[in-house]
Amino acid sequence: MLFAMRIVIIACCLLLIAGGTGAETAEAHDPPNVKRALPTADVLIDAGHGGIDGGTHWNGILEKDINLAISRKLYLLLRARGLKVILNRTGDYALSDDNRWHLSRSRHRRDLSQRRGLSDEIGAALFVSVHVNWSPKGSKRGPLVIHQAEGGSALLAKFIQDSLNRQQNRFRLPQVANQYYLLNRVQVPSVIVETAFLSDPADRAMLTSIPGQNRIAAAIASGIIAYRLCSP
Repeated sequence: MLFAMRIVIIACCLLLIAGGTGAETAEAHDPPNVKRALPTADVLIDAGHGGIDGGTHWNGILEKDINLAISRKLYLLLRARGLKVILNRTGDYALSDDNRWHLSRSRHRRDLSQRRGLSDEIGAALFVSVHVNWSPKGSKRGPLVIHQAEGGSALLAKFIQDSLNRQQNRFRLPQVANQYYLLNRVQVPSVIVETAFLSDPADRAMLTSIPGQNRIAAAIASGIIAYRLCSP
């Protein structure tokens, strides 16, 4: 219940930021006497990590802060294109704090379960998880989009990867993976977007600048829009 209340508050606050006028409406095919407890969404944006979980880091630069900054910009760009969008956190807090139902003592597992549970509750059409990459090899840089072994997810990953490749002047292919909890559990086309490498100086400069974050968010948004235009 606390999690549901927080998401409703988040949706309302972000609608005000984006110039919206109210909560999302129920899907047109829902019976008139059925009211959804939470808004539906064309896209659920998962801002990776948060709170006690800082993700990867370089000196005092934390992945969780970069993820949130890019995710907020992506939210506003998609809203401006008329999409119904939910962002699962708007501040520096751990989603595991809201999870009172999972039996696991693992904070990480509760966090992931909460992220997946939101996708189930609101009936999102797409799930896009925003992250930052890291490698001990300083030569690695550029974006990488990871997808499910499923056609819709693979197509979404291709469009986002191509768009980020153009933005960063790279040539990389998206990768399929089966070891990620979210990709295994979320029931809609889902991707993990590793936006760039915090371990690389050039990528790090882009990730930590507002213009760089704007360009990354715009590239992800373009990939999502392209997918929606060609998907059934």
